[in-house]
Amino acid sequence: MAVGLSRSTVRYRRRSDRDEEVIALLAELAERFPDREFDKLFQLIRRRGLIWNHKRVWRVYCLMQLNRRRRGKRRIPNRHPLPLIAGEQINTSWSIAFMSDALWDGRRFRTFNVIDDFTCEALAVEIDLNLPVARVIRTLERIAAWRGVAWRGYLTRLRLDNALNLSR
Repeated sequence: MAVGLSRSTVRYRRRSDRDEEVIALLAELAERFPDREFDKLFQLIRRRGLIWNHKRVWRVYCLMQLNRRRRGKRRIPNRHPLPLIAGEQINTSWSIAFMSDALWDGRRFRTFNVIDDFTCEALAVEIDLNLPVARVIRTLERIAAWRGVAWRGYLTRLRLDNALNLSR
């Protein structure tokens, strides 16, 4: 009585330990050379005399999730910052900073802060969803008029966080 199945279907036995060697070697190489990607690791495998198919090695490489790009830390370049000086008198040095946060519904808002370095007094805090350049300039001019200073002419230092110092 014939069942209608081919003989190879009945006799097929899957080899589960087939990729253990590849996994072990890729794990060792990836640990020793974390900065190298698939092509370089495959060259190292070939140099060891193993003739595994590149498609097989790539499949195992992806199963081990080694194909995910590793993002390095984005570092701010060193700009040789000047030492912090408190200021000699009032209205000679101001520090400005931008900060941001999110509301409960996910919308981002920004703050623009201006501080007098000598007195550590907060001269202005502007809060909005966006702060265009015109508004920042208008805020600085308003503070200068309120403090009796023409900030473009008499202010000797304007210190920004994460940027170059603007000194006269």
